[in-house]
Amino acid sequence: MNISMGFSPCPNDTFMFHDVAAGAWAAAGYQVEVHLHDIETLNELALAGRYDLTKMSTAAALQVRQVYQCLNSGSALGFGCGPVVVASHALTPERLAQARVAIPGAWTTAHLLFQLWAPPTARKLFVRYDRIIDAICRQEADAGILIHESRFVFADAGLVRLADLGQWWEAETGLPIPLGCLMARRTLGERVIAELDSLLRQGIEHSRAEPQRTADYVRRHAIEMDDEVIRKHIALYVTDFSVDMGETGRKALAALEQRARAAGVAK
Repeated sequence: MNISMGFSPCPNDTFMFHDVAAGAWAAAGYQVEVHLHDIETLNELALAGRYDLTKMSTAAALQVRQVYQCLNSGSALGFGCGPVVVASHALTPERLAQARVAIPGAWTTAHLLFQLWAPPTARKLFVRYDRIIDAICRQEADAGILIHESRFVFADAGLVRLADLGQWWEAETGLPIPLGCLMARRTLGERVIAELDSLLRQGIEHSRAEPQRTADYVRRHAIEMDDEVIRKHIALYVTDFSVDMGETGRKALAALEQRARAAGVAK
């Protein structure tokens, strides 16, 4: 069976899905065509129903639940891994409301969390995640929301943290933050979806047991090439919840949906 799959070039995804890209599913009868895109492109493609399996922001997943089903494996969900709001200098909430804020995509969970946390922001700039630090340094934006590798290197660019949206979420809910999830097209059918979920879990467990196998593939696609940044990225975003989100992960998804609906930013 031919399957199309989309995920990001970020180290957590290339680490988790290394076996898929390496063709390991062929033994189970699945030929997978892999496509790598930044997270907002994946979100937009998911809204268009492009791939059979796709990683996407949880905020985007709330919009496509009639077409896609969330899998137990492959998520970006955990504690201490939320987006961070940064600027070149400290800003009061009042000044932040008037600032030009660079956001890594309209459909990202970072944007949703910012909407739930921040005062209404009049001047949003949607910028690809790996260009936000440069946008602030070039004074094209006054502040920005960082995700992925960028959250590890902003201090090197002289930026200061205004807020950690993950810490805010955890204080509000006591739950891990559901940043992204892997979704399967419902038309694949329950049997196939269950089998793919099982294969994904096996692959992630394999990568965690033998991380050296993934190193070349991960590094080939990483934006930040420093080995320590890559290591920290994988350690932060690939957790036990990535293997199986479980009941706690499902509660986190439900909590985000409830708050998004209450705020009028999810249908």
